[in-house]
Amino acid sequence: MTITEKAAYLKGLMEGMNLDTTTNEGKILAAVVELLGDVTRKLSDVEETTIAISDELDEIEDDLDAIEDYIMDDDEDDEDEDDYDDEDEEDDEDEDDEDDYVEFGPDEETIYEVKCPCGNVIDFDEATLDKGSIVCPACGETLEFATEDEDDQE
Repeated sequence: MTITEKAAYLKGLMEGMNLDTTTNEGKILAAVVELLGDVTRKLSDVEETTIAISDELDEIEDDLDAIEDYIMDDDEDDEDEDDYDDEDEEDDEDEDDEDDYVEFGPDEETIYEVKCPCGNVIDFDEATLDKGSIVCPACGETLEFATEDEDDQE
């Protein structure tokens, strides 16, 4: 029997006994049974709210797990790229580094990024890459770079 059913049972017993609620004892019993009914309703509301909150927290936890998996996959990809970049830097210490590039859809062009020895980061496109050099706007130094195709020809 649930607590709600027990409170209803006690109220039914009291009404079935035809207690005189005008006497002091009857007033107290009626007040206690009424109080039990109120407490039971509040307790039921708290239980329903707790269940709803628990369900929402489970959904949030699932969402956070999905986000964590997505982020961890990106971090693993970044680590793989960093390892590849480190190998390139060891091979081409004298050449300027291409730290990163961003690829867009088929109609968009690739943007490259290079870091000047002065610390300035310069973004440039495929046409600038084909020219083979770029001038740093911060310090005026000419940065030269070679593409893989040029490396293969030499």
